[in-house]
Amino acid sequence: MTADRPSPSRPDPATRRLAIRFVLLIGILSFFADFTYEGSRSVLGPYLEVLGASATIVGVVTGFGELLGYGLRLVSGRWADATGKFWPITIFGYLVQMAAVPALALTQNWPEAAALIVLERVGKAIRNPPRDVMLSHAGKRVGGYGLVFGIHEAMDQFGAVFGPLLVAFVLARQGSYHEAFAVLLVPALINLAVLGLARWFYPRPQDLESSPPSVRGEGLPRIFWVYLGGAALVAAGFADYPLIAYHFGKTQVVSGEWIAIFYAIAMAVSGSGSLIFGRLFDRFGFNVLIGLTIVAALFAPLVFLGGFWAALIGAAIWGMGMGVHESIIPAAVAPMVPTHRRASAFGLFTAGYGLFWFVGSAAIGLLYDTSLPATIAFCVVTQLAAVPIFLWVGRHYERSTR
Repeated sequence: MTADRPSPSRPDPATRRLAIRFVLLIGILSFFADFTYEGSRSVLGPYLEVLGASATIVGVVTGFGELLGYGLRLVSGRWADATGKFWPITIFGYLVQMAAVPALALTQNWPEAAALIVLERVGKAIRNPPRDVMLSHAGKRVGGYGLVFGIHEAMDQFGAVFGPLLVAFVLARQGSYHEAFAVLLVPALINLAVLGLARWFYPRPQDLESSPPSVRGEGLPRIFWVYLGGAALVAAGFADYPLIAYHFGKTQVVSGEWIAIFYAIAMAVSGSGSLIFGRLFDRFGFNVLIGLTIVAALFAPLVFLGGFWAALIGAAIWGMGMGVHESIIPAAVAPMVPTHRRASAFGLFTAGYGLFWFVGSAAIGLLYDTSLPATIAFCVVTQLAAVPIFLWVGRHYERSTR
């Protein structure tokens, strides 16, 4: 090997620095995105209750939003692969999402709020597959897909800490929900400014790719579909925070501003945990995902049955589960599939994930209105059912991606 042709395992320092800067810039972009929309999501459950929505409505609205938020990624992923217009699609998605959140300040009834809640998820669906593909191009340069997605998710979730804290501050000062939504216009505008900078400095992130994963064939491999089945079970049993917040508000286990603070704590755990989990996944593989899946299933009895402190621990475990969903789960997909099918694979994977999230959210909402023990059992059993599937995937993962 000549000196001017570095090994893919040892990328040249200049390209590695460019890749790290790209990951950090996308992380800053996501920090302000999560600051904006997670700030609103921290109080959507109580806000919908104030507007007259039932637990079933909250579960269906948030679940339907997740259905579109994940399901439409199949469309945007295929669109990105077919056209190669990763940046234009990403920018359009961010514009839709960042406009929907502050617009909640103008709503007066739950159907209006529900429409914007769903629209915000649609914007996220449009921008995520092409953005994740661009991010994945830096994977081998930086040191691993788990590390890249872990760094991104950490910055992403730290934004999700500050947003709820800002909302809690507004509510603690006797501000209204409408005022809280209005102040989120500021981080939304910053997000769009950073988005423009990222597009300007990195017009072709694919140039960062050190070498494509050696996966042959035009179709998606069997391991991808089996893995999707396990992830779908995890999604079905993972309650949306708006429903958890609805429970806190209805039972008065947690007061209004503390509901947002609990969410901020959950996001802090998610952000810090995802950075660690991503690195551990790069080193130890699916055993990390299996162990964290088992622990994450404990959130349901804690948040739905516990008092203040048990609910706080449950919210933190719920946040840990979110960190796993957003770092390890997508990181595992990237090396499973050919580079030219990566956006479609991300889109397809998250579409299936979102479909089961919607079905699970609707079921959890309906069960909550009838039986709290049944709600908890559903959450725990469906998540634990994914463990044997992940065990199978783990045994075949290294061989299939080598």
